[in-house]
Amino acid sequence: MPDADWSLSGEYMESCNCDYLCPCIYTNPQGPATFDTCTALMVFRIDEGRSGAMRLDGLKFALVIRSGKVMADGNWIFGVVVDEAADPAQRQALAAIASGEAGGTPGMIRQNLVGDFRGVAVGPIEFTMAGLVRRVAIPDILSFEIEGVASRNRSGDPYYLDNTGHPANRRLALARSSETHVHAFGLDLDLAGQGNNGHFAPFSWAA
Repeated sequence: MPDADWSLSGEYMESCNCDYLCPCIYTNPQGPATFDTCTALMVFRIDEGRSGAMRLDGLKFALVIRSGKVMADGNWIFGVVVDEAADPAQRQALAAIASGEAGGTPGMIRQNLVGDFRGVAVGPIEFTMAGLVRRVAIPDILSFEIEGVASRNRSGDPYYLDNTGHPANRRLALARSSETHVHAFGLDLDLAGQGNNGHFAPFSWAA
């Protein structure tokens, strides 16, 4: 039985194939995605984390999702990538958390929305933050680069969407992607120069 006493907090970023702004966010997500399917890549950097007494600080993981036209209808394809930097015990704990086996927010996703779980992969995860730009690369699995959409108020901050039902955070920065790629879990997607949708935010989960 996976340890159901865990907590994670840190930073998250995401890119999906929907046009900016992704309809799933502001329709709760009852409205149709831009295309017949929505492929979403969500990557998390753990700044402070534990599973029981085991520390998970500094590790990363990714969720790879493909839904149908309406995300709320469920029956998602779902895969998980855990950080190659984790030791075997940490990998096991992080895989249980990210896949939903250990409850919490991923558990709610897995129980209510996933119809086809395609397992857990392991790889080195590069997670970069530089101003409004966010980049991720997991060789031979996925990569994307997004940039926050800067507000015209000259604050240097992006626009935000508040009070969402998104699993990472209720408040999301709005971003656009310069490129998005995934070749894993039977999914293949390559987008470049289309300005498709992205988000980033802090996250905090526990069970």
